[in-house]
Amino acid sequence: MTDDVTTVALDAWVRRFAELIAQERDHLTELDSAIGDADHGANLDRGMTAAVASLDDLGPAGAGPMLTKVGMTLVSTVGGASGPLYGTLFLRMGTVLGDVPSVSAEQLGAALRAGLDGVVARGKAQAEDKTMYDAFAPAVDAFEAGLKDGLGLADALGRARAAADEGRDATTPMLARKGRASYLGERSVGHQDPGATSVALLVAAAADTLR
Repeated sequence: MTDDVTTVALDAWVRRFAELIAQERDHLTELDSAIGDADHGANLDRGMTAAVASLDDLGPAGAGPMLTKVGMTLVSTVGGASGPLYGTLFLRMGTVLGDVPSVSAEQLGAALRAGLDGVVARGKAQAEDKTMYDAFAPAVDAFEAGLKDGLGLADALGRARAAADEGRDATTPMLARKGRASYLGERSVGHQDPGATSVALLVAAAADTLR
């Protein structure tokens, strides 16, 4: 067995993420209605539907071009903050991976780290700002730590998934310090962040498909 991630698996990751977003669309919108513009689910669902269609049009491609196409599609089709943030995440990953047919677990980790750095650069978020960062950063950290501990790809992704879920849940008692939610002040406390919730779905999709 090899822990290399093929372009077929990366394609399946994007499609699984789109499926999960479609399934959780109403829930994401409900979460966003409490502290945002009530459009996170609808926006991401529209964007991921377009991203899947873009992969259908692209045909066989290397890892980098594939994820870059997804990122460009999200930037152009998703409104609000989530389009630029998710678009940047995929664009940075695509840039790091390059035009190759498969990547190692370590290369995947480097790409995820680059995606996280892109989210930080775009959104200026830090830990406990009550954003997608609070789920994604722990997931990337856990994945890298798992590989350093000698875990295989599947187990490292399992750790990342658990860390993302924990980070998502931890946003509920936080006071929002970024985005529309920050305007609510203390009223943002007690609500799970929709961005952290959707990024936990992204990590869950990776754990489901990148084995």
